[in-house]
Amino acid sequence: MDKPLNSTAGFFRIGLVSDTHGQLDPKAYAALAECDHIIHAGDIGGPDIIRSLESLAPVTAVLGNNDYDEYGAAVGRFAHPVIGGVRLLVAHYPQDVRIGFSGGPGIAPGDPIPQVCVHGHTHVPEIIAGADARPADYVICPGAAFRPRGGFPRCIGYLFVEGGRVLGVRIESLDGDVVFETGDRN
Repeated sequence: MDKPLNSTAGFFRIGLVSDTHGQLDPKAYAALAECDHIIHAGDIGGPDIIRSLESLAPVTAVLGNNDYDEYGAAVGRFAHPVIGGVRLLVAHYPQDVRIGFSGGPGIAPGDPIPQVCVHGHTHVPEIIAGADARPADYVICPGAAFRPRGGFPRCIGYLFVEGGRVLGVRIESLDGDVVFETGDRN
């Protein structure tokens, strides 16, 4: 039986991927195989990428600047999934996940504040936590699964959640080397 995504019961491993640009590296596919849910933060590059990822786990995806409305109504500019009781905001552009006093592009004033914001576009992996991420707990870019920048390798990320809280975040190369990590490693 599948775990309900909005349930706070159970442990969830959420795969984070971005900027595939129509190329889903077999190493990225294999690295995401054990995930309970996959988030694609844009520049998908074609519906076949979503279909491939959906063969592994449920997928939440957003449009990037190189994507078009070929994915149907389920893929838009923003996504607001709640997985394992953790509220997320997903958008392609980093500025779209930044939240100020009057909300932000992806969140209106009065909406619940996401605990985790995920973006793509930069092709550079990063994990921002603490005061720099506020009012969210984390702002994450998994880097790029295709065409990385900044001297980084091709990367994907993992978000580990349980009971409505984030246990940890890890970004790793497609060869399995840890690039960045925070919290408990699972």
